[in-house]
This record gives sequence, C-alpha cells and structure tokens, in this order.
Amino acid sequence: MKLKPTIAISAAGLLFNPATGDSFSANPVAIEILGLLREEQTPGAAKAALMARYEVEAHQLDKDWDDLVAQMREHNLLD
Repeated sequence: MKLKPTIAISAAGLLFNPATGDSFSANPVAIEILGLLREEQTPGAAKAALMARYEVEAHQLDKDWDDLVAQMREHNLLD
C-alpha cells in the first residue's frame, strides 16, 4: 500500500489530490500514518511504530487502520 506521490499534505493536515481537485482534512495521527506510508514502510512496520508511540490496543489500531485505508481507497489516494 502506497500513497500516491501527487497527493500534497500540508503541516496543518490538509490533503489535496490534484488529479481530482478534492481536498480533505486529517487529524495528526492520520497525518503521521500518511507520513509512514510516504516513507514506504510496510503496514506492519507502520503499525509497530504507532504501537510503540501510542497507548493503543492492537485490535483497535487494526480497526482504525482499516477504516483509514478504506477511506483513502474510496477517495483514490492510494496507488
């Protein structure tokens, strides 16, 4: 899973897809996840980094991850 290279992400959490003209807002954790994906980390490595940084149960992280990925796919943000 990889974020499209054309997706612009601002420090304030605004995502812009120049192919569609759509823009989205994201919370700080979502921005962190997008940054990990930009670094081309595997989902497993990205989740491990999040588990080490935040107090979150693995099942909750998996659910939230799946929800975010589904939204990104729906809005054509992933390659």
